[in-house]
Amino acid sequence: MAIIIKTAEQIDILRQAGKIHAEILNKLEKFIQPGMTAMELNNEADRLVRAADAIPAFLDYQPDFTYPKYPASLCVSINEVIVHGIPTDEIIIKSGDLVSIDLGVKYKGLFTDSARTVMVGDVSVEKKQLVYDTREALARGIDAARVGNTVGDIGHAIESFNNKKYGNVRELSGHGVGVKIHEDPYIPNYGKPGTGAKLKAGMVIAIEPMFNLGTSNVDFWDDMYTVTTRDGAWSAHVEHTILITPNGADAEILTEL
Repeated sequence: MAIIIKTAEQIDILRQAGKIHAEILNKLEKFIQPGMTAMELNNEADRLVRAADAIPAFLDYQPDFTYPKYPASLCVSINEVIVHGIPTDEIIIKSGDLVSIDLGVKYKGLFTDSARTVMVGDVSVEKKQLVYDTREALARGIDAARVGNTVGDIGHAIESFNNKKYGNVRELSGHGVGVKIHEDPYIPNYGKPGTGAKLKAGMVIAIEPMFNLGTSNVDFWDDMYTVTTRDGAWSAHVEHTILITPNGADAEILTEL
């Protein structure tokens, strides 16, 4: 698939979608309480998306013909689950948990993708720092996302900030987004400056670092979606959809208010 440069009309719609997306994630973050189930959180996400005249992009999403359709509107990934956790009534959110909420939104035919890791109740200092550092790594990656740079510059910025403090997940990555939920280019959270696809004005991409308190090794579950740390260490995941702007200016974060 070739990289899709978005038109002015598409960018305007994606800006609208991004604001809706950010508002929903803000509401979900406040909604999370110890004792609720992951499915309750999923159901609230579904309700909020539809109330905004949008569509939950992940529900029934099938990334490849060999995969089952994703059965929920929200990915709810708790503690050692890195990404793509499938919400159920049996999963109970507890005080002290790290809960990654990853949401895809389809609005007027176009897609945005964003995630954040929420600290529930009394979280240890070490785990708070993990979340803060993953957020900062995302900010470093976004800062490197400008015309004239490359995908490798984004990955290098994220990996350099990590500096081997955390396990840096290599099997999963950011990606283009907009016309489809996943587009080219592939955007790893590591890389060499000046390598990979060049960034051009009008590209819309999702950057999403994932840091683990232990090693970078992961396990993929038989459900074809859930990814966990192999050593059981806790993980944090954050993501924004951004627009590459002209003339080397700072990227525009679409999924924030």
